[in-house]
Amino acid sequence: MSIARTRHSLTGRRQRQHGLSLIELIVFIMIVSVAVAGVLAVLNQNTRASADPLRRKQALAIAEALLEEVELARFTYCDPADAKAQTATSPADCASIPENAGPESGNARPYDNVNDYVAAFGSAQAYSTDVADGAFPSGYATTVTIQADSNLGPTGAKIPSGGAPANMNALRITVRVNYSATDAIILEGYRTRYAPEVTP
Repeated sequence: MSIARTRHSLTGRRQRQHGLSLIELIVFIMIVSVAVAGVLAVLNQNTRASADPLRRKQALAIAEALLEEVELARFTYCDPADAKAQTATSPADCASIPENAGPESGNARPYDNVNDYVAAFGSAQAYSTDVADGAFPSGYATTVTIQADSNLGPTGAKIPSGGAPANMNALRITVRVNYSATDAIILEGYRTRYAPEVTP
């Protein structure tokens, strides 16, 4: 009797089922698919934009180097080759070569005066090489703009600066480097005429 009862209890009892139903499997696949698609979209966007910081850093290096080169140039009344360059107190005192926008004939970079870096004040001058005549990498468009700025200085003590070369005492230098169709680095600096008679 005990053997029959044991056999009956084993065969009569329902066995537990293990595994997933078809609906559970489909829901699981859909959830995993959405998660994987989201992760791949983020990775794709990061990969696509990963070169931008490098291009921006290169554009910043070009702009900083060119701005430093222009700011370090002298800001005198006369060309350093002028006989009265070290004694002139205005462009009228120059013997023959008063400074004005644009480089003098035969001048090469680095120029001997800050205003030699542009052909006209307030107009952008394009550059494609560095001071050592090395070409900028392709895809970078660089310009320099120089103009008189009468807003430099604290309120009530602004440095007077006019548009005529004799009245220019403060210049605002703007360097712009475009590194894509929509992105650019713009740096600005100032150059004042604090030592107008200092030549090399």
